[in-house]
Amino acid sequence: MATNRTFTMIKPDAVENGSIGGILKMINEAGFRIVAMKYTKLSAEAAGKFYEVHKERPFYGELVDYMSAGPIVAAILEKENAVADFRTLIGATDPTKADEGTIRKIYAKSIAANAVHGSDSDENAQIEGDFYFSKLERF
Repeated sequence: MATNRTFTMIKPDAVENGSIGGILKMINEAGFRIVAMKYTKLSAEAAGKFYEVHKERPFYGELVDYMSAGPIVAAILEKENAVADFRTLIGATDPTKADEGTIRKIYAKSIAANAVHGSDSDENAQIEGDFYFSKLERF
């Protein structure tokens, strides 16, 4: 059953490129409400724990290094059909295959440096949001 919340991160490449404002503007204009948000930097240990599901994959080490290389913006977003609508807004992982007008088409540099993370299911949105935010940090 679909919920009304999803989780996102603006990744280190997009933060470094000064894209936070543009990405947040697109999120707001798409009708999402920000329930929780923080500007933070992941340690390699925290990035490894967050991406533990990919531990056996060949790209895991590079992913952990990348995600702990600089600050990120983590957020919980709210909107009807949040997970699916946000996946549409961010576009394909490969920015060359992303639809025009999507966040990744506009802001991503590559498959690896793809500007934003978006939860792929309601269950993962809950898990990922809980990783970053306590109940007291949600509004």
